[in-house]
Parts: sequence; C-alpha cells; structure tokens
Amino acid sequence: MLDISGLSVRMGGQAVLDDITTRVDDGELVYLLGRNGTGKTTLLRTICGVIHPAAGRILIDGKRFSELDAPPTVIGMHLGTDAAHPGHSARRHLTWLARAGGIPTGRVAEVLDLVGLTDVAGRRVVDYSLGMRQRLGIASALLGDARTLVLDEPVNGLDINGIRWLRGLLRDLADDGRRLLIASHHLDEVARTADRVVVLNSGRIAADAPLAEFVGVSADLEEAYLATVGGQTPAGVTA
Repeated sequence: MLDISGLSVRMGGQAVLDDITTRVDDGELVYLLGRNGTGKTTLLRTICGVIHPAAGRILIDGKRFSELDAPPTVIGMHLGTDAAHPGHSARRHLTWLARAGGIPTGRVAEVLDLVGLTDVAGRRVVDYSLGMRQRLGIASALLGDARTLVLDEPVNGLDINGIRWLRGLLRDLADDGRRLLIASHHLDEVARTADRVVVLNSGRIAADAPLAEFVGVSADLEEAYLATVGGQTPAGVTA
C-alpha cells in the first residue's frame, strides 16, 4: 500500500501542498487531477523522495522512502521525459539505471520490448520523438518490477496507437496487483481506466472517491471535475 498522511510541502515560504491524506491500495489505478500549478507534480516528486515535506509522512509498504533498501524495486517512477542524457541510447540509459539500482541488466531487454522500443534501442535519445521519450520513461519506471508506480502525464506525446497501448498496459499492471498513481489532464483516458480519482485544488484535496461515485448520476467526468475545481476547463485539459 502507498499511504500518505497529513502531508504538507512549503516552497519559498508558501504552502504548495497542505494536509494531503490519501492512499493507493494493491490493484488500484488512481488518477491525480487538478489545474496546472495545483501541486500534482510536487506530490509525485515528494512521494519519490525528490522533495522533502514540511510535515506528514509517506509510507510505501510500511516504510518511508529513506528506509527502502532498493528503491527502484519498490517504487517505479516516471516524472518527466527529460531524465535521460540526450546523447545516450535508450539501452545505455536503462542499463545505467539497472546497474545503479541493483537490477539485473537482463531486465533492460524485457522492458524495451514491453514498451515497443527494441528496434530503436540503440538510437540516441535526442533523436527520439516525444512519444518515444514517454515510452522510455515508462520503461524506466517498470525496470525494477516495482509494485508501486508513480507516473506524471504519461499520455502526453503519444499517438492514438500509443494511447491505446498505454491504456491496456496500465490496466494490466493494476489487474496484476500493482498500485498506480498517475497525474493526468486527459480526462477521456481517466474516464476509461480509473478506479479512483483524487482532485487537487490550491494544494489541498478537493475530492477523493471511486470514479463512479465521483461522476455521480450524470456519468460525466468533465462536469464533475469542473464542479469540483470551479470555472472553465483549464488550458491543457483534454476531455
């Protein structure tokens, strides 16, 4: 289980996240929604140990991130498409991650195949499209075969075939018992695959409910989302 309790993050003297409490259970696919700047990426980075909270705790299988013996085998993370050195190949990047994380290098070929990059694994990342870099980031998250996965906007840059592929992959991972927390603006994909949604607004949780309960009798995710955060659909939200 991924358990977040009373989490607060401050930056420059300002509260970015305030008293965040939620959880992701085994086999659950949870989407993190909210306007740009409401703290979604900050929350994911805090879960992954990149940002230190001012208060609260995050437990992954009962342990804080700093207590994990081999973090990449416990929590897989994809926090952006610029993590790989542009001059390195995908294979070299993943091999370096595997060695640094104590993961057998044989796993590299497996995840390259899983994300559909085997044929271009020797190409430099600088020559990759955004969609290919997304696939590489997802491969990085899957490298350690972790039970907890944290992904930030993994749909961005994918074409229709890539979106359908990712949709099936995420569902398969959840059905296999993994727990997934995904930040997204793509409400159509959320509506297709989410078990539960957590909505952030001004750094606080505005809603946390199973998808069916959140959308209510209207069964319209966009309407439920807008009613929660208020106003028009923000730029960048795809419904």
